[in-house]
Amino acid sequence: VRLQNCSDINQSTAWTHVTQSGRSMGRRGVGTLALTVFFAAIGGTFQYGYNISIINAPTSYIQNFINDTYMERWGTGLDIPQVTLLWTFIVSAFSLGGLLGALLAGPMAVRFGRKVSLLLNNSFLLVGAVLVLTCKLAKSFEMIILARFLVGINSGVSMNIQPMYFGESAPKHLRGAVAFSSAVFTAFGIFFGQVVGLTELLGSEPLWPYLLASNALPALIQLVTLPWFPESPRYLLIDRGDKEACVQALGRLRGGKVPPLEMEEMLQEQQMSAALKSGSSAPSKTPWSLFKDPNLRLQLRMVMTASSAMMLCGNDSIYFYAYYIFLEAGIPPEKIQYITIGTGASEFTASLLSNVLIERVGRRYLLVGGYSLMVCWTIVFTVALTLQSQGVAGMPYLSMACVFAYILSFGLGPAGVTGILPAEIFDQTARPAAYMVAGSLMWISLFLVGMLFPFIVNGLGNYCFLPFLVVCLVSAVVLGRTMPETKGKTLAEITAEFDRKNERALQVEEPEQYQLGKASSLATMEDNSESNHKTV
Repeated sequence: VRLQNCSDINQSTAWTHVTQSGRSMGRRGVGTLALTVFFAAIGGTFQYGYNISIINAPTSYIQNFINDTYMERWGTGLDIPQVTLLWTFIVSAFSLGGLLGALLAGPMAVRFGRKVSLLLNNSFLLVGAVLVLTCKLAKSFEMIILARFLVGINSGVSMNIQPMYFGESAPKHLRGAVAFSSAVFTAFGIFFGQVVGLTELLGSEPLWPYLLASNALPALIQLVTLPWFPESPRYLLIDRGDKEACVQALGRLRGGKVPPLEMEEMLQEQQMSAALKSGSSAPSKTPWSLFKDPNLRLQLRMVMTASSAMMLCGNDSIYFYAYYIFLEAGIPPEKIQYITIGTGASEFTASLLSNVLIERVGRRYLLVGGYSLMVCWTIVFTVALTLQSQGVAGMPYLSMACVFAYILSFGLGPAGVTGILPAEIFDQTARPAAYMVAGSLMWISLFLVGMLFPFIVNGLGNYCFLPFLVVCLVSAVVLGRTMPETKGKTLAEITAEFDRKNERALQVEEPEQYQLGKASSLATMEDNSESNHKTV
């Protein structure tokens, strides 16, 4: 580290740690990082997975509550399509809230910091829990819609800020595994929500409000524990310009030792972002400025493709509408709640496996490989449903196995790699805006799929997964052609690789522009010659 760049750090306190060598984090550093990850995720992406899955168990009970409430108000009941439409609003309110949360995440991360934003984010959950617990007393199903909207805001914020927090707090050699833990906790939340939603636990008719309000418990755990852990060191250095606080936070996360190479990398990122000028921090980019920046165009296109595909592939719709899918596959209704637990267990298992593989195999192979496997299972699933309609024995179980394999493939790559891409390929000033763009597309896609999926099932029947096949195939091809490997690379190395790709793209475009300009010139000459002949 060049000491002249850090002369303003208090030599007697912070900088003495930086000069100590050692890449090893030590047991204390690993423990602090692990606990930071756990308590951030338990109130973050765990809540996203948990709130996706718990809404499935009380489907019929909530629909009955809607009909009974409407009957008591107006003296007449609702038709089945009307009840289904209101139920779709409850499901889709989660996605709309997530979209708003994704838009709020960027400004919150810049204004309050990563850790404080996660803590403030729990307020949406706690208000939603109160609404759900009192909806029966108030005889208002609209309160459930509002509660799910608030829960969606919470998920939208945490899905963007938590990977950012992890990516900025972890050392380079653990960055992928730590950031991928967001997907692990999402899958764990899905699985745990399915277990809690069993009829023997909170999935019975009298207890369904307590099931939907049980998300308040992880929120309280995070509020009590997370304040004791450090803020993102990169945020403290680059956004706030507080070097001493950065060194203290980094020291806690690395077991008391601040690795010189890691500190130098952060100082380089600081210089790349122009974060410190005369003691003031540089302004963060907006989503609009990202779209206008030609140097970030390729990165932004790649993140937009990956984020949209993550939801358009239909994996999360399986959790929203698991009952309908397994009913279509021929599973007896009384066994569906137990089969559904297997879907969550599949993604949880795959995410754990992927967390081990990500630093060995790399991001690109897991992402492209996951979508390629999903294409294969979609084909098998469609064939199985077609044969089942013709009365072939054993096809319902093959269909069920294909759903499990589809979720396993999703958890193996797309579920976790997608979330860490903005943290790895954008610098500190562009990262919040990149997450805003990616999160907005993700939630818009989830909303569209959540609204359309019941109609897709009714309209296409046995071929209901063919639209998802197209999404997975296109995603695998596009990402395979454009995405570089980011494993073990610094931001400067990743940026240089994207610059080379942008240069090659410009070199391809320039001959085309030249030919177009030449053709335009010839056309102009011809027009001029024709006009001259006419004049003569």
